Amino acid sequence: ISSYAFGGCTGLTSVTIPNSVTFIGQYAFYGCSGLISITIPESVKSISSYAFGGCTGLTSVTIPDGVTEISSYVFKGCTNLTSITIPNSVTYIGASAFDGCSSLVSIIIPDGVTSIRPYAFNGCTGLTGITIPNDVTSIEYNAFSGCTSLVSITIPNSVTDIGIYAFYGCTGLTDVYYTGTKEEWSAIGMESYNDPLLNATIHYNWTGE
Repeated sequence: ISSYAFGGCTGLTSVTIPNSVTFIGQYAFYGCSGLISITIPESVKSISSYAFGGCTGLTSVTIPDGVTEISSYVFKGCTNLTSITIPNSVTYIGASAFDGCSSLVSIIIPDGVTSIRPYAFNGCTGLTGITIPNDVTSIEYNAFSGCTSLVSITIPNSVTDIGIYAFYGCTGLTDVYYTGTKEEWSAIGMESYNDPLLNATIHYNWTGE
């Protein structure tokens, strides 16, 4: 499906993609504000940036197994998206991938993801809790900024860097569950404007029990 193929088709309410499709191009469904449901077959291996950006009517999405990358801005501004299923095959979630998805309540980040990119979950005001996978080494700038409903986050001791504004405006954050020691936490390269993270209660040596 080529770039801009259905961009701006505001009257489009549903789409079924055939099994012959392997690629969804940039802006393919961008601004399709009437789109409520879409079925993405397992033949699709690549979804490009902004593919579903601004699809404000979209409520749920299942990404098929085999997709390895969620590109930048792919669901940016999908304000009614409440749930998304991401397969374990995904190893990369791009910048601003879920930026402004204010109805998203929970999301499971696959274990293969190694970096939380800038603005990935910026403005996800409905997000209440999140677990960072064990392979993540970097939470980049503004990754969770403006997540006002976020009350808890689990951070593995694999994380070595937390960027500027990563948790800026996370006014509801009360608990951080950290799998490492207090000394390891102190050694994280944490940049400015992450006060909500620093002011929360840190639970060290967290095992999930």
